Amino acid sequence: MPRLLKKRGHKVGLPPGTLLPSQQSELPGRCRLIKYDQADFSEKPLSQDETVSWEGTEERGTTWIQTVGLDPRRLSGLGEPFGLHPLVLEDIQTTDQRTKMEDLGDSLFLTAKILSLAQEHGKSVLQAEQLSLVLGSNYLLSFQERESPLFEPIRERLRSGKGKGRQMGSDFLAYLLLDILVDHYFPILENLGDRIEELELKLAQNPSSSDLRSIEEMKREAFYLRKAVWPLRDVVASLERDEGHIITAGLRPYLRDLYDHIIQIIDATEMCRDLLSGMVDLYMSSISNRLNQVMKVLTIISTLFIPLTFLVGVYGMNFRYMPELEWKYSYPILWVVMGATVIFMIRFFKKKRWF
Repeated sequence: MPRLLKKRGHKVGLPPGTLLPSQQSELPGRCRLIKYDQADFSEKPLSQDETVSWEGTEERGTTWIQTVGLDPRRLSGLGEPFGLHPLVLEDIQTTDQRTKMEDLGDSLFLTAKILSLAQEHGKSVLQAEQLSLVLGSNYLLSFQERESPLFEPIRERLRSGKGKGRQMGSDFLAYLLLDILVDHYFPILENLGDRIEELELKLAQNPSSSDLRSIEEMKREAFYLRKAVWPLRDVVASLERDEGHIITAGLRPYLRDLYDHIIQIIDATEMCRDLLSGMVDLYMSSISNRLNQVMKVLTIISTLFIPLTFLVGVYGMNFRYMPELEWKYSYPILWVVMGATVIFMIRFFKKKRWF
């Protein structure tokens, strides 16, 4: 489960825009340069020391530079030719940024959360990483923390020329990245919903203390998903309203469709949070009901022994003259009376449906 807040104490006192080596920058990085238009497609890897030459709007077609890993040298090498401010580069490297969009004048800067499920010790665990995008009129820079096959279907469609990717510009490419990112939220919601249904049945039948921990874990997942999706709604709405030269009019129907998908995820997330809040009450009710059942059995047993204790106490008193003690059949008669009393009380309880 990702941390809600990451530590930033190591940057205290440093000048704004300072890039520092981080855990993500120590991972194996990779950079890929992709250029395409309707007729041509080219793709090549960029080495660590290789620089990128950029001619601005004179560049033909669409350029996509996909960077995996947040190495400071790589970020600085890409920031210089594209005129990225040091504060933007710092935001790219700071991976706990809130999902947002900033207008940089001749480009747009966006951040979003990539969420996925991983198996750890036989359990599905939510993992998160930050996706940063710098969108220009004919280029797109994407930055990821670690290697992921998430965008491979998009690259494959661009290579084969299928779909509208090669016919549209960089804004459509940015839409494709956000669309596949949002599509991967749905399996996470489905997994969360299935686990909620299973736990709800278990709570109604046989609750245990571990169920309360499961509820808290799922509430944390739902909260993190909500934290990732809610700001993304505002980002997509801002892109749809953008009247600049980067977002074209032909992209707006696709952005509206993406906005609808985000609203569906938000509604489902809120429903999961409401169910999880109610499940805590269900857990407490189930535990209370179980305790009541135990107390009911103990009370019935105690009630059965009350008249027996009374009879035993009466004939256990040390009086000198108790005529029943001298009778020949007093002992078996006492047992018969005690047995009849127990049978009478059991039938009485059953008639009252107390058990």
